[in-house]
Amino acid sequence: MYDVETPDEAVRIAISKTGEMLNPDLNYVEIDMGERTCPHCGEELEPAFVAADESLVALELEMTVFNVERTEHASRIARKEIGQRLENIPLEVLEVEVIEDDEDEAAEEAESAEETESDAEEDVLPEFDELIEG
Repeated sequence: MYDVETPDEAVRIAISKTGEMLNPDLNYVEIDMGERTCPHCGEELEPAFVAADESLVALELEMTVFNVERTEHASRIARKEIGQRLENIPLEVLEVEVIEDDEDEAAEEAESAEETESDAEEDVLPEFDELIEG
């Protein structure tokens, strides 16, 4: 960011400019302040570094990717979609979180119920007629 005086101002402008570059196509991408740490001592730093009215700002972008089978595929899709709109800006995938949807949860619950039911059938006492015959 250019012509900024404080880290807070740099972050606000960076979030605004990033939002402009992503909208309207990727208006579902969430933009937040990023975290920076000192590479030597590990101390947490402000998300923006300001020198001579110019700044470098760390932002975190979050987007949900649907219908993928692996986390690597989700990462590639997110990098491609965001990277096309933020040219010449370095991107790094920080985390991929798998979100179970309602259909997956319902299928898992049904499968679990079937397993419990089949286990219960195996443990059931023999029928009355089988006891008399035996």
